Amino acid sequence: MTAPLSSAEWEIIALSLQVSIFAIGLALPVAYGLAWLLARRRFPGRFILDGVVHLPLILPPVVTGYVLLLLFGRNGPIGGVLDDVFGISLTFSWLGAALAGAVMALPLMVRAIRLSIEAVDQKLINAAKTLGASRWRAFATITLPLSLPGILAGTVLGFARSIGEFGATITFVSNIAGETRTLPLAIYNALQIPGTDIQVARLAILSVLLSLGALLLSEWLVRRSDRDSAHVV
Repeated sequence: MTAPLSSAEWEIIALSLQVSIFAIGLALPVAYGLAWLLARRRFPGRFILDGVVHLPLILPPVVTGYVLLLLFGRNGPIGGVLDDVFGISLTFSWLGAALAGAVMALPLMVRAIRLSIEAVDQKLINAAKTLGASRWRAFATITLPLSLPGILAGTVLGFARSIGEFGATITFVSNIAGETRTLPLAIYNALQIPGTDIQVARLAILSVLLSLGALLLSEWLVRRSDRDSAHVV
């Protein structure tokens, strides 16, 4: 990375950050809702829901991308409605890349947030309710603040996962310069062109630094959460 980054490379980085940030914005409320449901409720089909949430972790990413294409493509049951009613097309667009990143990041986010919610002592919530707090007030003043470190850790982990997403993205939205070509796709594209070793190395190093920084930040947040829980106890 001795040479300055080109304008095309800066565009790739900016698009990657845009896609990942938007992906986390899509995934976070869903992840928290699922995490709370799995942590605090017992209901028929809970095991199945837990398995479905974690499917993107074990399925080949190409399969996940294919499922997204079936559901959110222009002829899909969801994508068709979005296109006809709202004029939103997710295929071949950065919004579709963000959706793919959100789906792939969701299991990691749910797992981190769920562990944080389960660490909140139910006795504190019950005590608040006996003192007259409503269920919503107990959630807003106890569960949510105490689970915040897990939310932050899950968010950072999700960001790291989404910025490194390749298989589901290229299957769902293809590899279009300036629209869906994020860092992993740009590295893959450059590898197909002779004489681009330096560009590939620069992009790979940037990808490693972004992902490693996110993982280290997540680990720090988890350790801080453990210390805070110990102080509360």
